[in-house]
Amino acid sequence: MNRRKFLRQGCIFCVGATVMPMMLESCQATHYVDGTTATNGLEVATAEFTFVKKGKTEMRQYIIVQNDKLEFPIYLYRISENEYSALWMKCSHQGAELQAVGDHLQCPSHGSEFTNKGIVNHGPAEKNLRSFPTSILGDKIMIDLRLS
Repeated sequence: MNRRKFLRQGCIFCVGATVMPMMLESCQATHYVDGTTATNGLEVATAEFTFVKKGKTEMRQYIIVQNDKLEFPIYLYRISENEYSALWMKCSHQGAELQAVGDHLQCPSHGSEFTNKGIVNHGPAEKNLRSFPTSILGDKIMIDLRLS
């Protein structure tokens, strides 16, 4: 095999090895929801986390909550049936809008990564994300947007 063919095949392999896991992780389409304005924040129906696939009800890992009054959306991650994490999707490094990548958030500008609880996993960001308290009230998830 000549050098050029070896390099071409090696590059194709490297790109495939890098891109394929990201594609597989993001097979499930991101679900966007309009949060309903409530007294102290937003409310979202718990049913937004369920979907039917091949006749079987399954649970989404996360949803993205939007509202016209919000500058950035909120990443609402389902930790368990009664526990959710609500994170402001604004990078704490330079303020870019974050992207949801399964169970973590990523900054497209400089590569910072955050866990599903908003903790910096990879810099250059040094500060954790702003998080909001959540509570369950009947069949709704309440996201408290008041300043702590």
